[in-house]
Amino acid sequence: MNKLKILAFGAAIAFTATALPAQQVLAETFVFTAIPDENEARLRERFDKVAAYLTKTLGVETKYIPVKSYAAAVTAFRNNQVQLGWFGGLSGVRARHLVPGSEAIAQGFEDQAFETYFIAHASTGLKPSAEFPAEIEGKTFTFGSKGSTSGRLMPEYYVRQYFKSAPNSIFTKVGFSGNHSKTIALVQSGAYQVGAVNFKVWENEIKTGKIDPAKISVVWKTPPYPDYQWTIRGDVEKRWKPGFKAKVREALLNMKDPDLLASFPRKSFIPASNSDYKPILDVAKLIDLIN
Repeated sequence: MNKLKILAFGAAIAFTATALPAQQVLAETFVFTAIPDENEARLRERFDKVAAYLTKTLGVETKYIPVKSYAAAVTAFRNNQVQLGWFGGLSGVRARHLVPGSEAIAQGFEDQAFETYFIAHASTGLKPSAEFPAEIEGKTFTFGSKGSTSGRLMPEYYVRQYFKSAPNSIFTKVGFSGNHSKTIALVQSGAYQVGAVNFKVWENEIKTGKIDPAKISVVWKTPPYPDYQWTIRGDVEKRWKPGFKAKVREALLNMKDPDLLASFPRKSFIPASNSDYKPILDVAKLIDLIN
């Protein structure tokens, strides 16, 4: 694929976003955040439970603080306002790039081979296919967040790879929903004809009955790629005791509560390393998101 400039994408994840007020973070509290890939109420329910689990397991008061955007999550990590982040592939790569010594320490079992689903409204007549859906050309299309791996980076990569052109030249209208739940809702309502969505959010929305198969369906699945991971700052042991990073990793890998895992949703958490995300880094470099 030719080297491509995605100015809007780059601007969206530029670090001008406001993150967290510094006074919210207490020196003795271990703080984490997460990219806002679903609605805020669902995220709060999930991560408050994780905070309670980590507080008990680590023996250190742990707090979850939400942010309003993917960029704000990375900014908070860069500024040491949070020490741990549940990031997507791209946001994790960017966070580690900005904070030397930071590490990916755990990923969901499913994050080894993540997928994006291209979904379409029934009125398009598009049918499921193993081949890239060339018929999406000329339709309206919505991505998720501008900083999302599964909702923007990877689907845009495959769109550009197939059509050899930018999305604005291919679709009659291009949107950014902000999160995967909204992408599904927009396509299901017919506001957009086609969209790109995180496959785990799709599966979760199916289970909760929020998807009407008579109105919306999956028409193509991307090849697998590495995605979400827990990333920790490399300097945490200066604030806590030596061995703290390993203790956090162990706590995440030993998270066995079915209710906690189901809220992600993930089968389990497994070890991860920065090198696992080289494919994401390579794509980001290819389109000039990271130098």
